[in-house]
Amino acid sequence: MTRRLLLFDIDGTLVLTGGAGKRSMDRAFEDVFGVPEAFAEVSMAGRTDRWLVETALERHGVTATPERLAAFRARYLALLEAAIGEPGCGRRGVMPGVPEVLTRLRARDDAHLALLTGNYAGGARIKLEHFGLWDHFEWGAFGDDHAERDALARAAVADASARGIALADPAHAIVIGDTPFDIACARAAGARVVAVATGHHPLDELRTHQPDLALDDLRDIDALVAFIDQA
Repeated sequence: MTRRLLLFDIDGTLVLTGGAGKRSMDRAFEDVFGVPEAFAEVSMAGRTDRWLVETALERHGVTATPERLAAFRARYLALLEAAIGEPGCGRRGVMPGVPEVLTRLRARDDAHLALLTGNYAGGARIKLEHFGLWDHFEWGAFGDDHAERDALARAAVADASARGIALADPAHAIVIGDTPFDIACARAAGARVVAVATGHHPLDELRTHQPDLALDDLRDIDALVAFIDQA
């Protein structure tokens, strides 16, 4: 039996939170560093939380020490815990087809579901628990330790063997995400990639980055399963 490692992004792929993450990051940065709207001109899609904070600190002339990063993370997670239940603005909820896809894939003996997300581990849990999806995933690679998404993807694939997931080939790892960064990080790790247009990037734009499969959303379960079984 050939094992498959399926690495899911969160924001824009599994769920959207109505801007709860960005609101909480802005508030946390102001609370900890005294700078309002620090992320106003920062494109967040596909970035890791660590990269976002380090970039904002650099822009405002503050050195990103471990202590400062930890203080921001603690405040952000406390704010996110409250903000995740707010109506917010923009799209909010579980993306189309996600519950059905996760249920079907978890029933397979050859498929192992994990997270590959720029979210802090604590933030990932807050978001997915709120929408009832957290228990679908046994582990993940999170934005706490790696600022660059490519390094995060390589770490996830490397970590699979330590968790008893013997991949015969890196191409048996499949990244499922909604941004060009998801496509790029899959390439960096030697994995295949499925791009879904449920985030902020339309399907035509995602196709220009040449994912192995591009879908409007995850309701096309048969196409996704057929792709997973190819390699």
